[in-house]
Amino acid sequence: MPHRTDEHTGARVRRARKARRLTRRELADRAPVSYSTLTKIEQGALSASPAVIGALARTLSVPVSELTGQPYVHDLRRDQLDGLIQPIRDALDVYDLGDDPEITPRSAEELEAHAEKLCHLVQETRLQQVAAELPGLVVEVTTAAHRSPSSPLWSTLASTYRTAYDVTTKLGFHDLCMVALDRMDWAAHRASSPEISSIRQYMRALVYLRSAQYRTGQRLLASGLSTLDQADPGRERDVVRGQLHLGAAVLRARAQDGEEADDHLAEADRLARATGPAERVHWLAFGPTNVQVHRVATLAERNLYDDAARAAQDLVIPDSWPQSRTAHHHAEVAHAHLWCGRLDKAFTSLQAARKAGPQQTKYHPLVRETYAGLDAAKRRLPETFASFGSWLGV
Repeated sequence: MPHRTDEHTGARVRRARKARRLTRRELADRAPVSYSTLTKIEQGALSASPAVIGALARTLSVPVSELTGQPYVHDLRRDQLDGLIQPIRDALDVYDLGDDPEITPRSAEELEAHAEKLCHLVQETRLQQVAAELPGLVVEVTTAAHRSPSSPLWSTLASTYRTAYDVTTKLGFHDLCMVALDRMDWAAHRASSPEISSIRQYMRALVYLRSAQYRTGQRLLASGLSTLDQADPGRERDVVRGQLHLGAAVLRARAQDGEEADDHLAEADRLARATGPAERVHWLAFGPTNVQVHRVATLAERNLYDDAARAAQDLVIPDSWPQSRTAHHHAEVAHAHLWCGRLDKAFTSLQAARKAGPQQTKYHPLVRETYAGLDAAKRRLPETFASFGSWLGV
């Protein structure tokens, strides 16, 4: 059964390939991706992994988002989310204008509490509420920090920029998420916080992971780890260091460097055993559970899908774990099951992702790619599969 629409990743790959005047064989050789895999992807008969999409985008000299179709503007408009992006863009642009005399900011404690609340709402994947509240908070904290400069206020401002990164990334506005990260770096330096600077490098590395620039991502994480040496010893530093090692593990796995990936996982595991669950330390969701989740992810990135599915089967995620991370994990497990031919389990995992974080799942490119692969399979799926596709907007 062909995919329901011509607007799938394979169709976009085909258009980009023809624009570059490459034959299918030439693109496959240069990527490198097997010719049969590329053929099935272009025909919509095979789901493309993030690594394959990255390799094709790199070879075609186009952004990964051009192949995945992000941002999904039609669906964002239908959900009334598209109108929330411009106010965020405007709020990020006033960072250097100083004190706004028309604004009377709340106390530093109230502003910090509001910023923390939005971080928590991001983890609950309540993106619409966060996007609506964020611009006003960014502008208010910007004025407060310029009016009465202090490390706590600059740290709070950096937190709002980090939330802007989270929202714009999850909704597919990758150009704007880079602006948010630049602002986060600007505020982190004024806060004199090596931890926040290191987290910014971690998030920047994830952007380069998504854009298939793995070497640059690895260099950014190395820079973050070096910056972290300036932080005071303690649990906070260990949490941030552990999260950077988890990011490095995924980058190494995507680059098919399994040995290095395992080394980074081992170091993250050592740190997680010392810190214990630390999901709310800088809202990184770090701890033993996150190490296990990343173990599944690195196996999938290395195309060891059976191993990834088995590791996921043995993993018990606590009910209290952040919903955003739970949803992302189920999306990765769904894709692993798809590649193993376990279609029912793949769809069950997609449904679990939706249950954990509906707004995030709806705009997750891996979810859409997995659904397309299931749609193309010649096997009957439950009636709920069609309704899931309608909800997804494909």
